[in-house]
Amino acid sequence: MAKEIWKPGNMLYPLPVVMVSVADRNGKPNIITVAWVGTVCTNPPMVSISVRPERFSHEILKETGEFVINLTTRELVFATDYCGVKSGRDVDKFQEMKLTPVAGTKVRAPMIAESPVNIECRVREIKELGSHDMFLADVVAVHAEEQYMDKKHKFHLEEADPIVYSHGTYYACGEQLGTFGYSVRKKQG
Repeated sequence: MAKEIWKPGNMLYPLPVVMVSVADRNGKPNIITVAWVGTVCTNPPMVSISVRPERFSHEILKETGEFVINLTTRELVFATDYCGVKSGRDVDKFQEMKLTPVAGTKVRAPMIAESPVNIECRVREIKELGSHDMFLADVVAVHAEEQYMDKKHKFHLEEADPIVYSHGTYYACGEQLGTFGYSVRKKQG
């Protein structure tokens, strides 16, 4: 197989695409769509989001040090895109997208009720990296929609129809191909 050589860039795709909700010091909420988000550490639980300094939410994040990561679904794909291309300087995204802000339990930033999972975060460190600043944050609370829990209390996000992002396109997640460790499990029989 032949491969082209490209200039250095980010080709780590697909990515989770999330709506990050914030509230300024006066309590005014905003939502920013972020695809540069990830797990950093299990113990303590930490995540990161990377945001361009010119984005409206960037200053709110720096000022308050709090945010909520709201997982996205097929049902939320239109709102996810809208919140990524419209500025909170110009519109109230909660109102325009008919999303419901819900008070968090640990941070002042609101959660999005329509999201199946809300992850409350408190910024630990901001790293200025170039085109984006990385907000390294502690996870201080997680809220999971009960309708996606089974009798054994296992969460089934796949039932919420999550989406991912790749090169400007949103995709639905596909079929299950295996589970962690399946490649080394003993075969039954």
